[in-house]
Formats: sequence, structure tokens, C-alpha cells
Amino acid sequence: MSDTPVSGTESRGSGSPPTRVLAVVNQKGGVGKSTTAVNLTAALGDEGKRVLLVDLDPQGNATSGFGLNRNQREECIYNALLGDTPLKELIEPVEVPNVFVVPATIQLAGAEIELVSAFSRETKLKSVLESVLDDFDFIIIDCPPSLGLLTVNALSAANGVIIPVQCEYYALEGLSKLLESFKLVKTHLNPKLEVFGVLMTMFDGRTRLSQQVVEEVKDFFDETVFETVVPRSVRLSEAPSFGQPVTIYDPNGRGAVAYRSLAKEVISRG
Repeated sequence: MSDTPVSGTESRGSGSPPTRVLAVVNQKGGVGKSTTAVNLTAALGDEGKRVLLVDLDPQGNATSGFGLNRNQREECIYNALLGDTPLKELIEPVEVPNVFVVPATIQLAGAEIELVSAFSRETKLKSVLESVLDDFDFIIIDCPPSLGLLTVNALSAANGVIIPVQCEYYALEGLSKLLESFKLVKTHLNPKLEVFGVLMTMFDGRTRLSQQVVEEVKDFFDETVFETVVPRSVRLSEAPSFGQPVTIYDPNGRGAVAYRSLAKEVISRG
């Protein structure tokens, strides 16, 4: 891109706290992972934080969630991971002030296979992000719904994970496998990795089930569960089809209020 948003004059001050790199991860689909990545990023931007969203999911939902057309791009995060394109050339500004996105395209679908034979295959993303760490307060990584090499790269690059958990039956199913992968990465690749927070999504206050699931998850994860609970919301579900975060599409709605609350919690956890 021609007008690189991370030029020296716009970088954070030298006294700024270390950049928080947060991977939004759950190998189970349909839990609000991309929704959380997009709307948390937007809400952090609204709070005045400089935020980079890295779309590491070949489906590209976080890319289109900010109104970027996946089909009109010749390059994406794939070209930084497995090519020679500098990450700064892939960063794009979006409608929300302070927010920038590294998009994903269908090219990324082949990355899992190509990474297998790559040198330092588990830490490619970490190396790629080093060039922009000083330019952002937060880097949010939207992971694919699997525990393959792309997700391992995200866990290796991050210093914290946010785990969205939907308030439905079998909410905890599969989380043991995720936590096992988390521990392996922490032990062998990234000792600084921590569970930054667990986010309850798709909460329906009218049902006893939603309340029971929240209680179960709090029993399991204890104080890492965010106080903010994201409600089930039609407007929240509609926003991606308009290429906007819910904070713009429905700024006074329950979904926007929840993600603004989450952003404040994330900032307060440091």
C-alpha cells in the first residue's frame, strides 16, 4: 500500500507499554470467533488504541467484516508468511479510526500444507510481526477454526489468547484439546503465552441453559472469564454482511455495548 499507516511519525511513543498480541482462538466453529476479533478490534480503536487485526483464517471473515473485498486482492498475509512481501505493505486502514487490517484471501488455504516443509514453520508469524510491534498498542489475530499450523503460528506469536465460548450445549466440548495445544506451545515454543480471557458469547438471558453454561465455564476457568457477556443479537449477526463492525452498524445496540465493555476490560487487564 502506498500510504503506510505505521510510519515513524505515527508510531507509539518510546515509553508506551509492550504491545499486547492476542490470538482469538477456538477450534470449534460458530462460537463468535471472527465476530469477536472484528468488534473487539473496532472497540479498542474507539478507545483510542492503535490496533492491527491480522486475519489468519482462510475464510477471511474478519477481512470482509471490515468491508475489505477478499476477491480483489493480489496479496494477503500469505505473502508475508510464505513469500517475501514485507508485512507493512499488506496493512490497510479501515473505516474505524486507529484500526488497520492485514487481510486474508483464499490463498491462505494452502498455507497449512506449505508450512509443513518451511524452515521455522511454527514461528513464521512471530517473525513477520516483529517489524510492526512498536507501531500498535494491540495486535489481534483471528485464527482459523482448527488446531493446525496456522493456529500454532498464532499461539507462538501471541502473548495471550482470548477464547470465545458460546452459551449452548457442549460449550466445553473440545476445549480440553485446545488447552492441550496451548500447553504444548507454551512449553516448547512460547513460554510467555497465557490465557488472557474467556468470553461468553451468544448469551440468551431468557434461558436457564445460558446461565448454566456461564456458571460451568466460570467453574472451569475461574477468574480468567470476562465479566462482559456478549448477547445473542440479530443486529450483531447482520453487521458483517454490511462490511461493518457492530459499533458502526448498530452503535447503540446490545452487541456494540457489550464489545465496548469488553474493550475496557481488555485494556484494564493490561
